[in-house]
Amino acid sequence: MSNNYKNLQSSHPCFGGQKNHAGRIHLPVSPGCNIACRFCDRTLNDVEQRPGVASKILKPEETPDIVRKALELCPGITVAGIAGPGDTLATDYALDTFRLIKEQFPQLIRCMSTNGLLLYERADEIIDVGIDSLTVTVNAIDPEIEAKLNKYIIWHGERIDGIEGAKILIENQIKGIEKMTEAGVTVKVNTVLVPEINDDHIEDIAKKMGSLGVSIYNIIPLIPQYELKDCRKPVCWEIDEARTKAGKYIDVFRHCQHCRADAAGIPGEKDVGDQIYQRRARVKETFSHG
Repeated sequence: MSNNYKNLQSSHPCFGGQKNHAGRIHLPVSPGCNIACRFCDRTLNDVEQRPGVASKILKPEETPDIVRKALELCPGITVAGIAGPGDTLATDYALDTFRLIKEQFPQLIRCMSTNGLLLYERADEIIDVGIDSLTVTVNAIDPEIEAKLNKYIIWHGERIDGIEGAKILIENQIKGIEKMTEAGVTVKVNTVLVPEINDDHIEDIAKKMGSLGVSIYNIIPLIPQYELKDCRKPVCWEIDEARTKAGKYIDVFRHCQHCRADAAGIPGEKDVGDQIYQRRARVKETFSHG
């Protein structure tokens, strides 16, 4: 276990759960995505509590004031994260934002989420900007399974469908994760658990991610929507079984709060997102990856 991972367990809510009482501010600066997950519905609204949703898109230069306000309202915030609502590497906005955060708030942990399509080729930029923790959504390492979960990728301006696109995505995820862990960045992997599609594949993913040096694995239950709206969501015993199997190879995180792309505060304790982003009260809960 790396020292950085140990530190994150006490200072990052996605590594230590609610027991560490750590807070985070998500900065929604990444508008678009370069893959088409069949369960993901990115949108701008005030009411849904899930990744892929924000009230508005910020410009990088707007984020220091947002962070400053968040710290005034919730001094327990230790993490500045970017998790969408699109992919953080599909544009330059996330990395530009992290440069500003690094300069003006060097005490904050810099945390980024990505689907990993561009992770390998942009790894040096991520390392240079000083990302402390990286989350990669890996829903399969078998292209045939991945193609059931993701329609296509946009690869250097070209749309590549099905299994061919899945192969490129998985290859870049694996190479990118390996490069990041070798550089000392703590990596967390998320997998959306979809019954009858990747539920029997979780152990394979966990074993591979453990071999790449991934520190912790987060298995997230599908909430049916978009193209997978007719799929059933996994029941508790299926989630527990998947986590138990994965736990043979890697630490498993069990306290995911399904945060919005503009979440702010201490999960389960103090939410200041409504004040910072002028949101209305949330009344609807669904989920997609982040």
